[in-house]
Amino acid sequence: MSDLSIKIRVADRDYPMRVSPQEEERLRMAGKLLNDRIKEFREQYGIQDKQDLLAMAALSTMADSLKVSKEKDGTDAALSERLSRLDKLLATLVLS
Repeated sequence: MSDLSIKIRVADRDYPMRVSPQEEERLRMAGKLLNDRIKEFREQYGIQDKQDLLAMAALSTMADSLKVSKEKDGTDAALSERLSRLDKLLATLVLS
């Protein structure tokens, strides 16, 4: 399949992109969420400078990403531990 030419509007600026059809929906949603976050910061802090708003949105987004990554690592470790215990239990039952 060929790439699509789309424009994503962020902070009142258009950003032209070439994306695969599978990526289009995800990128449009990301643009919407980014604009929503910028609007929240503008309303919450009364900041009008778009560069400041973009920087705050980027920082907030990265902090959220790190939090999710850390939670995922903890979940993966807990799941690995449970699977290991289950494997040992099954091994003892098979050998019995």
